[in-house]
Amino acid sequence: MFGLHRLEQIKENNLFSPYNPMIKDLLPEFSLGLSPMDEITTPEYRQICKSYGADVIFTEFVSSDALIRDVEKSYKKIAFSQEERPLAVQIFGNDEKALVDAALRVEELKPDWIDINWGCPMKRIAGKGAGSGILQDIPRMIKLTKAVVDNVKIPVSVKTRLGYDESDKPIVETAERLQDIGIQLISIHGRTKTQMYRGQADWTLIGKTKENPRLSIPVFGNGDIDSVEKFIEYKERYSLDGILVGRHAIGNPYFFLQCKQALKNEPVFNPSLQEKTEICLRHLHLSAQINGEERACTVMRKFYPRYFLGVRNFKPYKLKLLVSKTIEEVEQILSQMQADCN
Repeated sequence: MFGLHRLEQIKENNLFSPYNPMIKDLLPEFSLGLSPMDEITTPEYRQICKSYGADVIFTEFVSSDALIRDVEKSYKKIAFSQEERPLAVQIFGNDEKALVDAALRVEELKPDWIDINWGCPMKRIAGKGAGSGILQDIPRMIKLTKAVVDNVKIPVSVKTRLGYDESDKPIVETAERLQDIGIQLISIHGRTKTQMYRGQADWTLIGKTKENPRLSIPVFGNGDIDSVEKFIEYKERYSLDGILVGRHAIGNPYFFLQCKQALKNEPVFNPSLQEKTEICLRHLHLSAQINGEERACTVMRKFYPRYFLGVRNFKPYKLKLLVSKTIEEVEQILSQMQADCN
């Protein structure tokens, strides 16, 4: 079990300078980061992505209401190790007092900064006025964000979208207003709330936000980075301070390494089936250490199809992996797959 006593260990072990640096001081000249994703950017998977070169790590989003109610599952999501720094803990909510109280609790864990999620389009979040639901009321978004900034000592950033729908995309102005009340970084997903994840992400407004001469904080772009070639193209075209990779990083942690190799004109790592299997098993074992074997086998079901995407004749092994309940069973399935598919 995680246990609230574990939180005290995190507070003690996460040494933090009395001087809290600006976010931009913690970042390389250009950042390639792992975008926060519910039930994906878990502590164990963040560690793996960091080991393959992710510069910036964000936790899964956690509910401010759950944090102030001491929901153990939520605290478990935001537990982190020193190796993951620079790291931001992401919170969401729509109630000012709950957001501030949750931010103060997160601050005790000593992450490098706090990120507020004003971008999630899912009904259970946005339908309650949190996430991208707030984009119908930008003044309230500014008010709530300012309350968090004014009450914590560590930096605050925001992740959001272009706007609520096609008729209302105020991101350039919104970013400037957020900077004016004290946020130190903004990450922008190139879709509106109503788009959800449909259609193509529009990066033109992300680029225009960065071009705004009145904006001085770092701007990260996010959405549809699904190949090394697109990463290189968008990096050069939009001159952003960073790019966050979301869905394409699921079961594909070496994408960070591949992008960095491509930037240096080095040969790009192309994992063999054996290497993919080793990475997958490392993930499984890390998850078991944190969550227990049974839960780890359940969590990994989201990752198996992505780890072995493109492997010929994978389907029968996929079906077996999706019902496996022990590490030994998974290891046997993957061993047989390697023998049959190589």
